[in-house]
Amino acid sequence: MGELKSILFDLDGTLTDPKEGITKSVEYALNKFEIEVEHLDLLIPYIGPPLYESFIQIQGFTTDIALKAVELYRERYRTLGMFENSVISGIPQLLEELRLKGYKLYVATSKPTVFAEEILRHYGLDGYFMHTVGSNLDGTRSKKQEVIRYVLEQNEIAAEQALMIGDREHDIIGAKGCGVASLGVTFGYGSEEELVNAGADYIAHHVKEVGEIISHLKLNTMSSRR
Repeated sequence: MGELKSILFDLDGTLTDPKEGITKSVEYALNKFEIEVEHLDLLIPYIGPPLYESFIQIQGFTTDIALKAVELYRERYRTLGMFENSVISGIPQLLEELRLKGYKLYVATSKPTVFAEEILRHYGLDGYFMHTVGSNLDGTRSKKQEVIRYVLEQNEIAAEQALMIGDREHDIIGAKGCGVASLGVTFGYGSEEELVNAGADYIAHHVKEVGEIISHLKLNTMSSRR
């Protein structure tokens, strides 16, 4: 990669822990179809990927029913679920450290942009980011590659000068599709195996390690130009 200048972050499982809000909102939607959930942990696979696709792939819904399930999910999520959330320990310090070092920070999420912006404001993280991009409420731009490409294009970011950080394979695959280096984090909801198999360029097991890897990348880039 070239000199690292721009860092893109996934939201769910990377900046915040959304487990309670997402799983309870998925349960709410499923209950409307008279589907009972034995334990909320069974709904963890819904965290990260585009919701519409998850209802089809995980639940086996038809496209029409999946669209209705997304609507039902949002009924609860927009009033309760988005605030049943918490900032992952160490994230504000990491963002401040990266900003002070001159990196430009962005959010690239499959969550609708309006929800992502509200969550970042609610938890006081919005000030760290140049631009927050997610999916549209009509379901367009939901694939992570589309989101990442939009961030790059709208902010005139060279792919070889960017790094995508996320906790699921969709983040890694999306980054690769855009020619962007990727850093997978295991403190979210994807396993190390999932991230490695997806082709992550780097793996961090703790928030502090994210900063260490980025510093190492910076050193490598600088030394390679001498």
